Amino acid sequence: MSLNVAKFGGTSVADYSAMSRCADIIINNPNTRVVVVSASSGVTNLLVELTQEQTTNERRSQLIKDIAHIQYLILDELGNPQEVAARLDAVLSRISTLSESLSGNRTKATMDDLLAQGEQCSSALFAAVLREKGEAASAFDVRQVMRTDSHFGRAEPQIETVAALTAEHLAPLLISQRIVTQGFIGADELGATTTLGRGGSDYSAALLAEALKATSVEIWTDVAGIYTTDPRLAPKASPIPEISFNEAAEMATFGAKVLHPATILPAVRQKIQVFVGSSWEPDRGGTWIRHQVEDVPVYRAVAVRRDQTLLNLHSLQMLHAQGFLAETFATLARHKISVDLITTSEVNVSLTLDKTGSDSAGNGLLSEPLLQELSQHCRVRVEDDLALVAIIGNRIATTPGVCRRVFEVLEPHNVRMICQGASPHNLCVLVAESEAAQVVKALHKNLFEA
Repeated sequence: MSLNVAKFGGTSVADYSAMSRCADIIINNPNTRVVVVSASSGVTNLLVELTQEQTTNERRSQLIKDIAHIQYLILDELGNPQEVAARLDAVLSRISTLSESLSGNRTKATMDDLLAQGEQCSSALFAAVLREKGEAASAFDVRQVMRTDSHFGRAEPQIETVAALTAEHLAPLLISQRIVTQGFIGADELGATTTLGRGGSDYSAALLAEALKATSVEIWTDVAGIYTTDPRLAPKASPIPEISFNEAAEMATFGAKVLHPATILPAVRQKIQVFVGSSWEPDRGGTWIRHQVEDVPVYRAVAVRRDQTLLNLHSLQMLHAQGFLAETFATLARHKISVDLITTSEVNVSLTLDKTGSDSAGNGLLSEPLLQELSQHCRVRVEDDLALVAIIGNRIATTPGVCRRVFEVLEPHNVRMICQGASPHNLCVLVAESEAAQVVKALHKNLFEA
């Protein structure tokens, strides 16, 4: 039998009516046996604020009340089933305990445990909504199978272990019921709760689909698929019915918010097709991401990723020498920093870092220990308030005229960095954050509306 894994984001499980709509989507597809949910909209942000050192006791109390209010409104609509009410009470009590403990012992492990509680609430409530509609369904603690390393805040799943544990503990349950589980969270080998980083629920769904050898993953969000760009920036942006894995990976990496970048990796490994659609308007269709597609245009989309950092490294040691880049990347690797774009000259290296890739609690990438270590062998300059704009498509590196069409649009703007050639699927430019919307709108008009 074909197996489908469906994931619902925070806005899709924001309240009872939203959950009810999503439950109908699941019921209409008998192949959907696993449902992965995020925390209800707003809850994760409230939990993140609870982890902050400057949060006062008075504010902490109010934040917990706000979280409880969101969850209990859904519970009230369900008629307060006793077992779900008891589960919510236990989770809210744990939130209170963990937030209090952070005032004296600020460990990332405790922060992850706290941040994971939102998904515990939404999965229990969503399973209850399904049962209310006559479905056999139960909540399943994903920490039983989502094994990760102990890098709290941005944990890395252990793929083979996840597959083995899923086959043992999760797969047998699917025969008789639908399972609702949590995205974004896992556990290390000692059982300590970990998180996969902000936006990790998509990744969780894809990993479970890979482990279960599913045929498809559905990502239900608040937009009807992937567009040629953000419609809020370019009103004439149009939906894309079908794109390839390569194109989707580029779009997710460079800012298409409807898809987490890591989602594509498990799908590519197992050739699992991915659907992106709107839980608010499921009849509008969406975007299918497949291994092979019929239409492969030169220009597919324009993506933007804001809040970027440019790291400039200057050292005379680079001049006609070997090993400088190796040492630099080794330093970045020790601090778990992933580099996006890179350009070099004789004595300078410029690297872009995605600040949106910070850990689950919102802690930044450029820590003081990292900057001090880099400063030992080069001069470091950090530039913020930048945005990365990417033209996504096919054969970009080998199609004449691409650069002319792009750069005639960019003429009024200062471009801080240009990267093209490493991939046939993108051309990237780094511009001031304040000019990003203008650049995207102009590029979309020239490439897609002309």
